[in-house]
Amino acid sequence: MDGTARLVRALLTPEAFPERPTELELRQTHISYLIFTPEFVYKIKKHVDFGFLDFTTLERRRFFCDEEARLNRRLAPDTYLDVIGITERHGSPFMGGDGEPVEYAVKMRRLQEKKMLGRMLDEGEATVEDIRRVAAAAAAFHLKADSTPYISRFGSLESIRKNTEENFEQTTAFVGKGLSAALYGRIREFTEGFISGNSPMLERRVREGFIRDCHGDMHSEHVFVEDGIQIIDCIEFNERFRYSDVIADIAFLSMDLDFHNRHGLGRTLDSAYFEKTGDYEGRRLMDFYRCYRAYVRGKVEGFKSLEPEVDDGERDSAFLRSAYHFYLSGLYASGGFGPMLIAVAGPSGTGKSTLAAEISKHTGFVHLSSDRIRKELAGLPMDERWPEPFGFGIYSEGFTERTYGELIRRGARFLSEGRSVVLDATFGRRAFVLKAKQTAERMHAQFRVVECTALNSTIKERLLSRQAAPGASDADWEIYIRQKAVFEEIKEAHARAKAEEPLPERSKAVFRSIFG
Repeated sequence: MDGTARLVRALLTPEAFPERPTELELRQTHISYLIFTPEFVYKIKKHVDFGFLDFTTLERRRFFCDEEARLNRRLAPDTYLDVIGITERHGSPFMGGDGEPVEYAVKMRRLQEKKMLGRMLDEGEATVEDIRRVAAAAAAFHLKADSTPYISRFGSLESIRKNTEENFEQTTAFVGKGLSAALYGRIREFTEGFISGNSPMLERRVREGFIRDCHGDMHSEHVFVEDGIQIIDCIEFNERFRYSDVIADIAFLSMDLDFHNRHGLGRTLDSAYFEKTGDYEGRRLMDFYRCYRAYVRGKVEGFKSLEPEVDDGERDSAFLRSAYHFYLSGLYASGGFGPMLIAVAGPSGTGKSTLAAEISKHTGFVHLSSDRIRKELAGLPMDERWPEPFGFGIYSEGFTERTYGELIRRGARFLSEGRSVVLDATFGRRAFVLKAKQTAERMHAQFRVVECTALNSTIKERLLSRQAAPGASDADWEIYIRQKAVFEEIKEAHARAKAEEPLPERSKAVFRSIFG
């Protein structure tokens, strides 16, 4: 444990703060420690040097604390309160005081996490009006952000090529893993071609002052719909990541709305932003910079998936987020965003619902379950088992047709809004797979199939344990045997997921197949 880590641990007591907080919580990123109290957040920079940032001396940490407070007050003036010297009092560290500081912290007002835009998107609580207000705040910021001859240099063709080439050079190790060679090549070809083919426009934007001192990290986890709009945590440690065309800034948030499977809100953001700025030429840059931003996020998550100090679960999640961001980058490089419909198929007990939930968790795809829709149509409680013989009652051919019809109809409604969907159902009849495929084609959506399989011994064990717990599925061993006997071959190219493999490995293989 280094000196800063020991200092931070020693601060985790109410006596170390003038307000004597009743609760203290420590969180950390790869560059900072954050101490949360009920009212405030104290951010302390780690002693690290990653090349693109250097916090290795007390003087540099003090400088960048001051910069962080100054720069972030542009978009969150009431959130960034002060830079506090950490002193010693009676041999223990104290936040503030009159002594010589041994470390520094940025003091912020604690915002409500339920008002974070990313969380609001996940909970379905973000409204069109919220997004318009965010767009207005970003537009007002960009219109008055500083632009100087020095800043403008960062929008030159040379600088743009340096940034994009750096991405491709740093991600060669991911090719064949979370990023296929074909996808890597397509994104690179698009990027290089766009820069060459649009160089007059890019150079003109430099001359006309569109290269400004921006935020640099404007995504949904840094936007709060509280006391107006608060956009926090801009990049203070490296001007190269902050000085850019204003479109590179807003495109990050636009891409992130797609990542959260809210493309309709992304369109709202774009329209409201350009209405406020009048920079309609900038629309031509949106897919280019969305492609760039998604690729950067794929790279960052990819690096995280390889870090030994990150726990296994978070490394696995980072791999999945990385693969999906690379896929999004490829969409923007190939004509723009479009939704996807995934059919997760297989007999009962093969792990369909678990895998579908995992896909949904890491992509934001809407998860629609035939088990739940069947119970809903029948007016039955979701967690109450309804054991009926295979082919009778709510499992009769007619009721099953009705269930799949409603499942696919609901999927189509989400697709029409630009939202991607996972259909979680047996799909034992080829006709149901074809109906889902035709729906995707009609809605101009990508279509993927994942077939879940398992050994009989695995199925029997799972179904026996399932009967003891509440749930929407009514399947037992007899139903499984009947399902398997009439299960029709899936003829479309598809991914396969074996239930005997650990869920993280199954999920990675599926993501490589459908997003690679």
